[in-house]
Amino acid sequence: MKVDLGDLNGFVAVARAGGFRDAARTGGVSASSLSEAVRRLETQLGVRLLNRTTRSVVPTEAGQRLLERLTPALSEVEAALDVVSHTHDRPAGTLKLNAPVSAARLVLPAIVPPFLAAYPDIRLEVIAEESFVDVVAAGCDAGIRYDERLEQDMIAVPIGPRLQRAAVGASPAYLDKYGRPEHPRDLLNHRYLRGRFPSGATPTWKFERDGEVVQVEPTGPLIVSIGGATDLLVDAAIAGTGIVALFEDWLRPHFNSGALEPVLEPWWQQFSGPFLYYPGRRLVPAPLRAFIDFIKATAARP
Repeated sequence: MKVDLGDLNGFVAVARAGGFRDAARTGGVSASSLSEAVRRLETQLGVRLLNRTTRSVVPTEAGQRLLERLTPALSEVEAALDVVSHTHDRPAGTLKLNAPVSAARLVLPAIVPPFLAAYPDIRLEVIAEESFVDVVAAGCDAGIRYDERLEQDMIAVPIGPRLQRAAVGASPAYLDKYGRPEHPRDLLNHRYLRGRFPSGATPTWKFERDGEVVQVEPTGPLIVSIGGATDLLVDAAIAGTGIVALFEDWLRPHFNSGALEPVLEPWWQQFSGPFLYYPGRRLVPAPLRAFIDFIKATAARP
């Protein structure tokens, strides 16, 4: 069956935007032309692809199946066109990355400004979330995750610091009141401030020193969703509510200012830094190829 590529793109745009007007506004086309494209596609396929109401437009079951198959296929088409239409020296287009909030806060700020300065024709879009994501199905070119959360069958490239530490801290006032732990087991007498992943899992606190590994199951007065609410943990710790465990780089400014005091620093555990990962396909979009080359060149510098 021969189907117009423009009609397929129109359907994908409307399904992603959740409406004809929003899709038209984003794509710079008219809502009526998108409506006609979807109508032609539905007529040709003989099946309804979108359920339309006055408030929303959502894919039908058949439309959702088509959307899941089309997203990676259209990404391949865009990659092929990028290879042909843009030179290696001046790539252009949109690069869409999916990253955890920690990477968006601690890793990307040192990379994004010089990258965009070096490639002024590239538009970067960063989606920060903690959920496990199929980057291809989500319409992203690549993702950033730590090795234990990398998707299978992906190419992984180191990005950012190769070693990081999990730090623990509390306000001096809190430690004056509840005491300063000398061993991880002393934490059993303290109040924890902890995060929870979207999956519902709550990370354990792990400590290591001279070959001894101690794992603590935290309980305490405050739980927040890891990601957008993480700063609330830090603010609560500064206010003296309890002890917080987080990336060292996240807490370091507060250690330096004295708002927080390091706790059990000799026991802080190291872990490997994050990776940029992307599908192992033959054609890599020009903006993504430029980004990969940039982070490799940055890592190679002394």
